[in-house]
Amino acid sequence: MVKIGVEFLRGFRALHFVGPCVTVFGSARFEPGHPYYELAREVGGALSRAGFTVITGGGPGIMEGANRGAREVGGMSVGCNIRLQREQQPNPYLDLWITLKRFHVRKVMLVKYSYAFVILPGGFGTMDEMFEVLTLIQTGKLQNFPVLLMPTAAWTPLLDFLQQAMLDRGTISAEDLHLVRLEDDPAAAAAHIAQVAAMQFGLRKAPHPKRQPVLFE
Repeated sequence: MVKIGVEFLRGFRALHFVGPCVTVFGSARFEPGHPYYELAREVGGALSRAGFTVITGGGPGIMEGANRGAREVGGMSVGCNIRLQREQQPNPYLDLWITLKRFHVRKVMLVKYSYAFVILPGGFGTMDEMFEVLTLIQTGKLQNFPVLLMPTAAWTPLLDFLQQAMLDRGTISAEDLHLVRLEDDPAAAAAHIAQVAAMQFGLRKAPHPKRQPVLFE
């Protein structure tokens, strides 16, 4: 328990001044040039232009694409890396990153500082992150921050499944399915997030301080 508490404190200390963030979730397995990687790159740039710090799991694939897009337009790019059996290295587009040992600590860090969540295609880890965020919002443990699924074609089969396997059986409500928003355009996604942040949470765009790369191991 003490070690877990220490890891939480390290995370809070490292990320305390990162500013209002948007977390981008997605697979580590898409290489540069893949349409999903390039979409993540556009998303990162659009979010940065809207005034948000882009935060990801800090690894390759979708995470790298989003961090790269943020860095390319001069935005703040942050990663919460995780130690795995096959070591996941921080991607090279991070201004600040922390390497954590425990997935649950990492997820808390990715949620705590975010005003929205953009979810691109991924595997079990991405599904775990998405459904945990939705559960927290559904149960009132997390404010009703925007949850955007991109691109539409990739997520429509899952939403159809949720309709048939959950909504039609009464295990979730219609309002629960409305917790997610399908989007294809990165600029529209960033504009929607900025509008919700301003209207619901009083957040206003402010310039990011330029920081040198910082590592918290």
